[in-house]
Amino acid sequence: MEAEGPRPFSEEQFRAACRELDQPAPGAEGPWQLLVETMGVRIYRLYHEQSGLYEYKIFGGLADCPPKLCADVYMDLDFRKEWDQYVKELCEKTYDGEKVIYWEVKYPFPLSNRDYVYVRERREMDVDGRKIWVVLAQSVSVPQCPEKPGIIRVKSYKQSVAIESDGKAGSKVCMYYFDNPGGMIPSWLVNWAAKSGVPAFLKDIQKACLNYSKRT
Repeated sequence: MEAEGPRPFSEEQFRAACRELDQPAPGAEGPWQLLVETMGVRIYRLYHEQSGLYEYKIFGGLADCPPKLCADVYMDLDFRKEWDQYVKELCEKTYDGEKVIYWEVKYPFPLSNRDYVYVRERREMDVDGRKIWVVLAQSVSVPQCPEKPGIIRVKSYKQSVAIESDGKAGSKVCMYYFDNPGGMIPSWLVNWAAKSGVPAFLKDIQKACLNYSKRT
């Protein structure tokens, strides 16, 4: 188990992440819009009135990557530094007995890098005999981890990932994602990240899973 002490996430949040795997694709008339379908990945977005930003849902598959392996790779911070080219710094820290993760993300010049301080928890769920691995993450405010000059702190970040077997040798994945990166982000970067960055990230995870199984 990842979290110790008071749990930041409820049982219902884990169950809600599991239910996303069974949701039918959002309809054309609904609030969620299909943004892109590419490389077997479907990405939907929902306009977030309060912030003027979008929430995202990603549905896809990872061939030849069993769900437990995907979850292990996703949780392994040191290994992520090897395969994710956008990681500048990524480590786990403990403050007042609570584990938090510090993550700095490289942004293209001339934009400032972003950093995150967040908690996460992984659970292996049993839903009517189906095994589903769920990882939840959300930003937290930790006074002992102040903002750094020249880096913009992302104060609002939420992510859930649910992974189960695709019935063959691979995995079915559903991800929910929202963050408020602060500052002025050019629309070309937002579009690139959503339409190309996310499918490429899933491809990178797939490759990382294959390399991870060779290492262990």
